[in-house]
Parts: sequence; C-alpha cells; structure tokens
Amino acid sequence: MLTTVNPDSTDLVQRSLKSVWHPCTQMQHHENTPLIAVSRGEGAWLFDPQGHRYLDAISSWWVNLFGHANPRINTAVKAQLDKLEHAMLAGFTHNSVVELSESLSDLTGNVLGHVFYASDGASAVEIALKMSFHFWKNTGHTKKQEFICLKGGYHGETIGALSVTDVPIFKTAYAELIKQTHVVMSPDDRQAVHLNGSQADERASRESVALRAAGEIEALLKARAESICAVILEPLVQCAGGMAMHDPVYLKRVRELCDEYRVHLIADEIAVGCGRTGEFFAFEHANCWPDFLCLSKGISGGYLPLSLVMTRDEIYRAFYDAKVSKAFLHSHSYTGNPLACSAALATLAIFREDQTLKANKQLSQTITNALRPLQSDSRVKHFRNQGMIWAFDAQVEDPLLKETFSRRFFASALKHEMLLRPIGTTVYLMPPYILSDSEVTHLAQRTLAVFDEVMG
Repeated sequence: MLTTVNPDSTDLVQRSLKSVWHPCTQMQHHENTPLIAVSRGEGAWLFDPQGHRYLDAISSWWVNLFGHANPRINTAVKAQLDKLEHAMLAGFTHNSVVELSESLSDLTGNVLGHVFYASDGASAVEIALKMSFHFWKNTGHTKKQEFICLKGGYHGETIGALSVTDVPIFKTAYAELIKQTHVVMSPDDRQAVHLNGSQADERASRESVALRAAGEIEALLKARAESICAVILEPLVQCAGGMAMHDPVYLKRVRELCDEYRVHLIADEIAVGCGRTGEFFAFEHANCWPDFLCLSKGISGGYLPLSLVMTRDEIYRAFYDAKVSKAFLHSHSYTGNPLACSAALATLAIFREDQTLKANKQLSQTITNALRPLQSDSRVKHFRNQGMIWAFDAQVEDPLLKETFSRRFFASALKHEMLLRPIGTTVYLMPPYILSDSEVTHLAQRTLAVFDEVMG
C-alpha cells in the first residue's frame, strides 16, 4: 500500500509513480516512503495541494538561494519572457548573456574573464575536463591525458564527470564505461586529531590534515606531471560525499603545486559557489583563483537550468585560431538561454542590493546558536559549519537503522513540516538565505525533534 503524507494527493502521486522515473531514487522504496505532491512555493516554504507546508531546509538540492517565487527574480524572468525566450548562441548573442558574463568576470577581478555556458552541473564539469585536455593538445603537450580527483569527491553523473567522482553508489554500476583517474586523499577535517582541544589545536590539526592531503598530490605530480591535465576538487566542502569540510590552506597549497608542475586546477563550485561558504566564490577564502571555475545550481536562484565554466585568457587564447580543429567544438541547444541568464542577473542583483554576504554572516551565527543542543548531543559526531552549510554525523550502530536512516529521516521530517534529506547518516542543512528568526527556530527545533524520533 502506498504511503503518502497527504491522502488527497494520492491520485497525483500514483500517476507520478507510473509515469515519472524520479532521480537518485530506488523507485520501489516509494511503496513505503512518502512521495509529496508540491503545488506551490513561497519564500522558504513548499506547499502541497492541501496546504500542508514544508520548510525547504536544503534549498531543493541547494539551488533556491532566495527562496521560492522570489518577487524580484519573478519580475526579471517575466520581463525577459516578453522580449526573447531563446536564441542559439552559435553565431548570435544577446544582452543577458553578455551582462552575466561581464558581471561574473568582475567578481574575479577579471582573472577568469571568459565564460562558457551549459545547462547543468555535470555538463559544466565535462566542459572543464574537455577544455583542459584540449588546451594541452593545442599547445603540443599531447601526453597530458590524466586527471586527479579527491577521495569522496562528487562532480556529477555523466560519464566524464563520473570518471572524477569517487562516490561508489553513483559510480560502481558504470565502472566499465569510465576512464580511470588518480584518486588522492581527501583533506576532510574529520581526520583531524584534536577536534575537542583548543581552537588553536583544532586549527593546527586541520591544517596538518590539509597539508598531508596536498602532499599526496605533490608526490603524484612529481611522478606523473607530464601525463596529468588537471586536478579537480570541490573547494572547502565536498558536498555529496558527506559534507566533508577542509581548511583553505589546502586550496592555496594545491594552487602552488599546480603552478609548479604546470597542471590545471578545476574548482567545482556548483554546490559551494554563490555565497554558500561565506564568500561568493569558495576559492576566495584561499586568496587565489583556479584555472577553471564551474558554477550551476544557485546561479539562477533555482529558477532555470544554467551552468557555466569560467576560465583564464591564457586558456581561451590556446583555442583562438584559424583552424576549426583548434576550436572548442562543444555545444548545448540551450546554451546561454536568455530566461536563465535573466534569472541569474536578478540573483546577482539581490546579492548586491541586500548585501547578502554580509547579512549571511549574521544569519549563519544565528542558526549555529540555535543548533547548540545538537552540537552537545552525545549521539552527534563532528558537528560542522562553513558559511551557510551545517552538517553532523549520527552515531548509528544498528545495521538496519544505518541502512534506512536517510529514508526514515526524510519521512519523519515531513511530519515535522521540514524537507531534509540526509546523505547516509550525515544530516545537513543548506537553507535559503532569507530565513526569519521564527523560521530559524522552526529549523533548529524540528531538526532536533526529527533526530530524536529517528534515533529513538
């Protein structure tokens, strides 16, 4: 018997289960796990047809930075719709894509001055991998065909992106299709040995882990730099791999190593960009820039599919030639879609007008304070926070609970008016940047209540 939170929505749910193949889901689990019909969104909340509400504590897979149905983004998309809904970007251009490219470049001090567009995060990763490979080919370094990625790293689920992903649940079934890559140690803070010591001890231990992890890259580059195109990583937080956080010193050291051995550095900021870590770009915490920077998810405010790769002039120039074979011959039908770009421009405008990064520092502290009961809970390990991301690991010994923890947590959260979707036994919060004090209280109290229910 299908279980739903809202019996009146059963017809829509049943039709969806018959016709829609849902992502990242074992469909059979929906015989017992709720599938929620959503009719509208407003601010931080989603509503079903009966008016039951759910606080979107994960920004609908980390995309809705300023909530649902944001009036300013709505206005921008509606205005664009009356002018131009789409035009191919091969041989044409339009104002929205030019303005967005210039605005993003300005945010890097024009270090990353060229922007290539696609539709989703995995596509952006594929573009960066291909650009790096093709750059070395165009410049006569044809032996450079290999990539380095991090243990527990996640970069998408298309074939090229999977080759640099190290999350077995996504990768194992397709192993025969995937190009082999070098997997090196993660700088995950949870490997630090003084997390319960003084702040100075904790920081020193985090830096030690980070530098030890960078040392593995150094050893590999010493041996194989002539064969390696690029290192790809998620700056500061490895999200889908369990919200593993690391010290910025890691980024700085890997940047130095890539410069020393002439290897590209690809920053996958699809999940951690657009203010999630406290700065607009996560790499800003290290006071340096990668060679390629991938954005998606929050860049359009959660409105329309949009992804992009930013890169340096040196890389762009290697493709600028009379020969077609030297061009970057990659395309997507909806590349630089005007509606998506207008949503992105409205999103950037909110950052500027509302001084979002500054406001988020206060909001982050408020949420952290509200979550203090979880920080001191003996059932919680490694409570951690970076900017507008929070995570903790549940200490689960029972094998059955460990296997079903995420599904149980999701179902319990719905009963408590919350959308939460743990990664295994790692519970995380990535709420929109617009929470009121009462919504922060709701977020903290209900998360603890769900945790109590599931662990009990």
